[in-house]
Amino acid sequence: MKIGGVEISGNLIMPAIAGYSDVGQRALAYRYGAALTFTEMISAKGLVYGSNHTEDLLMTTDAEPIKCVQIFGSEPEFIEKAVLHPTLKKFDIIDINCGCPVHKIVGNGEGSALLKDIPRLKEVVAAAVGAAGSRPVTVKMRLGFSEGDLTSPEAAKAAEEAGAAAITVHGRRREDFYSGTVDLNGIRETKNAVSVPVFANGDITDRESLDRTLAVTGCDGAAIARGALGRPYIFSELAGRQVSVDPGELIKEHFSMILKVYPERVATDMMKKHFVYYAKGIRGGKAIKLAAFSAKCARDIIDAAEELSKQFFSELR
Repeated sequence: MKIGGVEISGNLIMPAIAGYSDVGQRALAYRYGAALTFTEMISAKGLVYGSNHTEDLLMTTDAEPIKCVQIFGSEPEFIEKAVLHPTLKKFDIIDINCGCPVHKIVGNGEGSALLKDIPRLKEVVAAAVGAAGSRPVTVKMRLGFSEGDLTSPEAAKAAEEAGAAAITVHGRRREDFYSGTVDLNGIRETKNAVSVPVFANGDITDRESLDRTLAVTGCDGAAIARGALGRPYIFSELAGRQVSVDPGELIKEHFSMILKVYPERVATDMMKKHFVYYAKGIRGGKAIKLAAFSAKCARDIIDAAEELSKQFFSELR
């Protein structure tokens, strides 16, 4: 499959996940078969104004064969400046967020608020496309803003007309946040409105849910977000490849990648969030998670990971 001029190796991608799609998560997802992974969403204004936190989110490693960044904003002039910013030169694909449901983002007219102003959405995408040069611009959106809305077909068509090379559609409205079930029929209508590749997103956790999603929506591929947390190997499983994993070892590997680009204290705090997902479903994992939450240094995380490995293998005996 091609996204603009970028050839990708499959049809399963990991979209931006706020607070989670760090360098370790992305590298492991790629290893296990993700065709694309994206950074956490980056504020266009924050990048233009030089926010230190924004620079941190743009860290990448050589383990990412295709580097993709997601930015958000509602002012075309800032989107243009952000895409032209020197720190984004290393990215092969620029993704525009039109789906974030968080109050602060929506209150600024950004994220899923753009679904209520499709002319503005089109201007934002066009500004990114104009600044991106030969690099493809993609768009992540939801079905609509309020209950019953289905504005994504119109929004996707506007994005395509502005030059977007692919669309990812989360099958919920903004007001749903992450509750309820995805509306596959709404995703299908969005897919049918455009000719560029469309990726379906939402509630894909196994091969059965993937097959159902693709069959109903007719989409070209799928985006796995929360389903990949603690399970970066889900991309292999969805492709029909069985994998054998030690969650404790995965934690240590994930953590080692973060430690290469962040200070120890920052990396330790980042890993605590991931630990919850890696330990999910393992009997006795609660006590180990509590130990991880109280970690003060890298050694504490590693010790907790080794305990998780012991517990995991004790269940297999």
